[in-house]
Amino acid sequence: MSLSRFFILQVLHRQPLHGYEITKQVAGLTNGCCAPTEGSLYPVLKEFADSGLVKLTTQVVSGRERKVYTLTSSGEQAYKVASQAWCEVANYILEAIRH
Repeated sequence: MSLSRFFILQVLHRQPLHGYEITKQVAGLTNGCCAPTEGSLYPVLKEFADSGLVKLTTQVVSGRERKVYTLTSSGEQAYKVASQAWCEVANYILEAIRH
């Protein structure tokens, strides 16, 4: 799983969000390093929805419809597996930097 996909799962693990808020939170969390663009975010969210990792609901806010993405139990499991994998990779990177 790519790092940007991991961070999308990570912010959705915290709470359900709409697309713009996902981008904003990933950017804030990674200091702009892994912020997905609108063009890259929505295909990933569609893929996550098609594979059952997120569910999509629609909310009306100030007369406008918003699509809100929520992790499913499969999405939570994917986040857990990805967290463990990235933690292991981070340890390898830190070890390589030390030598």
